[in-house]
Amino acid sequence: MLQTAYRFLAHFFAVSLALILSSAAAVAAEDPVYTGLLSNTGAGGYDVVSYFEDGEATEGSSNHSAEYLGVSWRFASAEHKAKFEADPDAYVPQYGGYCAWAVSQGYLAKGDPEHWTVKDGKLYLNYNQAVQDQWLEDTENFIRTANENWPAVLEK
Repeated sequence: MLQTAYRFLAHFFAVSLALILSSAAAVAAEDPVYTGLLSNTGAGGYDVVSYFEDGEATEGSSNHSAEYLGVSWRFASAEHKAKFEADPDAYVPQYGGYCAWAVSQGYLAKGDPEHWTVKDGKLYLNYNQAVQDQWLEDTENFIRTANENWPAVLEK
């Protein structure tokens, strides 16, 4: 009983927080890649190749950066930068790095590079741990609905 109440409260908090913060994301809603309000760096400056190659979130360096989709992407090594430049679409987070769960719900919220999933060779970011927990409960259906909502959700 207590666990059910906890799950309800966690879900309620995650949805409420995402709705509140989605209004901030709406300012940048026309941008197909989420970079935050004060940055032009994709994935929060994290090395998007590291999720696939190392299985972990690794901060990138301004010493190893590449431009793609009008955004600067950072990498932990020259090797990762070269892999990205050879096939950037293989590494860029789905839905431009916006929270994948939020996109599945029909709105935008920031994606946090420390809350991530690689599924079927694609990188998905989530807003926070509570949202990611929801995402992981039914990932395939969330991906299906997010794909249906993207990119029209950018126009809302």
